[in-house]
Amino acid sequence: YRGLTLVLTFLSYTSYHLSRKPISIVKSQLHPNCSALGPNPHNDSNSTTWCSWAPFDGDNYKELFGALDNAFLVAYAIGMFISGIFGERLPLRYYLSGGMVLSGLFTALFGLGYFWDIHVLWYFIVVQVFNGLVQTTGWPAVVACVGNWFGKGKRGLIMGIWNSHTSVGNILGSLIAGAWVSSAWGLSFIVPGIVITVVGIICFFFLVEYPEDVDCNPPLHHVMKTSEKDPEAVIPNEGPLSVSDQSSADRSDSHKEPAEEPEAISFLGALRIPGVVEFSLCLLFAKLVSYTFLYWLPLYIVNVAHFGAKEAGDLSTLFDVGGILGGIFAGVISDYTGGRATTCCVMLVLAAPMLFLYNHVGQNGIGISVVMLIICGALVNGPYALITTAVSADLGTHESLKGNAKALSTVTAIIDGTGSIGAALGPLLAGLISPTGWNNVFYMLIAADVLACLLLTRVVVKEARGWCGYMARQRGSSVQLTESVMDGK
Repeated sequence: YRGLTLVLTFLSYTSYHLSRKPISIVKSQLHPNCSALGPNPHNDSNSTTWCSWAPFDGDNYKELFGALDNAFLVAYAIGMFISGIFGERLPLRYYLSGGMVLSGLFTALFGLGYFWDIHVLWYFIVVQVFNGLVQTTGWPAVVACVGNWFGKGKRGLIMGIWNSHTSVGNILGSLIAGAWVSSAWGLSFIVPGIVITVVGIICFFFLVEYPEDVDCNPPLHHVMKTSEKDPEAVIPNEGPLSVSDQSSADRSDSHKEPAEEPEAISFLGALRIPGVVEFSLCLLFAKLVSYTFLYWLPLYIVNVAHFGAKEAGDLSTLFDVGGILGGIFAGVISDYTGGRATTCCVMLVLAAPMLFLYNHVGQNGIGISVVMLIICGALVNGPYALITTAVSADLGTHESLKGNAKALSTVTAIIDGTGSIGAALGPLLAGLISPTGWNNVFYMLIAADVLACLLLTRVVVKEARGWCGYMARQRGSSVQLTESVMDGK
């Protein structure tokens, strides 16, 4: 059942990101360089933009692209805070499957604008808004399902590997969209829409939400607590219940949980969980950087390296390849050290100079570009992946909740919803700043990385104190052992 849950949720969120990626690939086709295609076959007065798709054929096309991105991302950010509340109160399987089918519908409607010959900006914006709203059903539901089945022990590694669905979806979305971008860009949206609909139907029939639904014991979420060895400071050692008492109660009364937990956690109650606010604000800036790359990297490569639309889309997938590696690496390191915040901080600090280098030397050759894209993808998406998966699951099963299972979806929605505000701001700012030069866009991304790191300072200090306390206890134990040996005991 654990394997089935991982596979189905992996496929689910892969298809979500697969359906989000086409817009970044199609942008360069909506406003291409018409002069490179030869003379205007229509012989009208608008000779420089004859091959562009109205209304994106004007000089303000970058601002219009930013409006499209923002329509989706603002709706996504607003809807995410609401989605988590619904996710705690509705069957996750119905909620997830219904959202996927609706996402497929609105993704396909954007592509049908090509075949219906629609040139009205508001059509595309309205479709993006509704698509952003229904796509919020995905993340809280899949994280809650995985968190219900897996305890804290190797959660960073498991969810780091599992979280590669984001990058896999982006890669597949780029390849699928690139296959039709130059011939019939509408299919670049319709095909991903069909894919996410089919996966949603599969999840409806086979996804199991809780271990108790199939007479399995729930996992332990605080394994290391009894030995006082956990240095992760975002989860303090206070609490009225010992973990052994709590876990045994969970196991013995697993079928009575609905009676013991009649109400899901409130929004304010979730905010009071230690670490939720800090990681949420950090994710705001980390996701700003990630989504700016998601939506603008292909166009940046076209403008700076002068590749075609398909080649730029294929090359941009390397950023997501790096994201897969970065998510796994962040999960492994944070599992080993117990320092989720410290792992994020170190990667964010390293990401800032790498973004600077990529902007200045990343287009000097195909080899350099490949290496830099992979490194930047790992450092940018590593913290983003860790916060939205393992950290969200840790905080959603925090011991201060006293076994309340109705918190995972709400906590995940708060963290990812706050991050989605940054995801909306990033592409918008890129659209506004890019006319002044791509250098300024990268300066904005570097500043966001630094702010993300600073916002975790308090949690990092707590983790460092936890490590120091643990080392002091270890030294004390060693001294006692040495004295006992010397006394001949």
